[in-house]
Amino acid sequence: MAEPKTVHSPLVTYVSMLSLLTLCPPFVILLWYTMVHADGSVLQTFDYLKSNGLQGFINIWPRPSVLAWKIIGCYAAFEAALQLLLPGKRVEGPISPAGNRPVYKANGLQAYAVTLITYIGLWWFGIFDPSIVYDHLGEIFSALIFGSFVFCVLLYLKGHIAPSSTDSGSTGNLIIDFYWGMELYPRIGKHFDIKVFTNCRFGMMSWAVLAVTYCIKQYELYGKVADSMLVNTVLMLVYVTKFFWWEAGYWNTMDIAHDRAGFYICWGCLVWVPSVYTSPGMYLVNHPVNLGTQLAIYILVAGILCIYINYDCDRQRQEFRRTNGKCTIWGKAPSKIAASYTTTTGETKSSLLLTSGWWGQARHFHYLPEISASFFWTVPALFNHFLPYFYVIFLTILLVDRAKRDDDRCRSKYGKYWKLYCEKVPYKIIPGIY
Repeated sequence: MAEPKTVHSPLVTYVSMLSLLTLCPPFVILLWYTMVHADGSVLQTFDYLKSNGLQGFINIWPRPSVLAWKIIGCYAAFEAALQLLLPGKRVEGPISPAGNRPVYKANGLQAYAVTLITYIGLWWFGIFDPSIVYDHLGEIFSALIFGSFVFCVLLYLKGHIAPSSTDSGSTGNLIIDFYWGMELYPRIGKHFDIKVFTNCRFGMMSWAVLAVTYCIKQYELYGKVADSMLVNTVLMLVYVTKFFWWEAGYWNTMDIAHDRAGFYICWGCLVWVPSVYTSPGMYLVNHPVNLGTQLAIYILVAGILCIYINYDCDRQRQEFRRTNGKCTIWGKAPSKIAASYTTTTGETKSSLLLTSGWWGQARHFHYLPEISASFFWTVPALFNHFLPYFYVIFLTILLVDRAKRDDDRCRSKYGKYWKLYCEKVPYKIIPGIY
């Protein structure tokens, strides 16, 4: 078996894992309750819990209902069927530390289009009312919390009993193995990639589905959709559309190519994405804000520009890798560093590090427009309450941590070449600042 990924600062990491395992599920429920039943006010929820204690928290935790399980089951089965059955281009992922190269079927954009057309069509023709999803959202989140935990346990057992490739292994610590995962590329059979399903087809797809759900719910409540909700929904859908347009590129990122399939990634995509990532829209359902045409257009244009820059960052890097550096970036031949590294099997390989274009501004510059875009689809909620901005704050912390982890990984992989790269591109995320 290949050696499992190194976990740095063992004690701090171990405590962090236990904290996330125990605190994330209750937070999801408190977020939903505050947005839907406490007017978006953290103080109102806090006062309720202060007055009622643990029993108050137990009372607000919705029980997973049969309807919730049916909705989740139908949605998951539909997305799994699309992943397997829709045609798509054959795409190869990066070579893994153990020398394996995963193969994917790139049909995410088709699945995305079919999902939204089907969902909106069911509503339009009166076959299914998406308001049902919103009305039972707490039960759905509760079911996802418990169901996804069981799913992660099964992934842990699969990693021990029937790993899909040699990119698997154990640290010898049950908590770390469960949290980080046992397998890099777990699959069911040869063709159903589990991480593509959890991260892309369930998690990211649910983001778009719930954004549409919140928009429809507000329309049914008030007879119209406020311009604030329209800006929020359009920007989220543009972002998710960009994601599925670029899905094959996502398979080269840290989430897929380096992070194993454990609680951190899989539970996060199955529960955290649909609940936390969609939370600004969840808040706006019952808080329609009238921005006015001019302000709404300014926010919309600014958000789309940020999403485009984020996309163009990834496009530049993909084109650079695809052509082995023989391309133009911003009208000029790219600046680069020729680096070499040694695999876990002792084989020496070469790689090119891009140091121009967006990637010459900062080593992880693409995180800056991503954080900015999240701000622009949240700001239509204005500033009456703090909670709608939790996702922006969470995303900032997540991406700053990810930039550090990626730097540490590249420093270990490339050694002196990464040191040279950091001298040429000294900033991590914000040019001239950080």
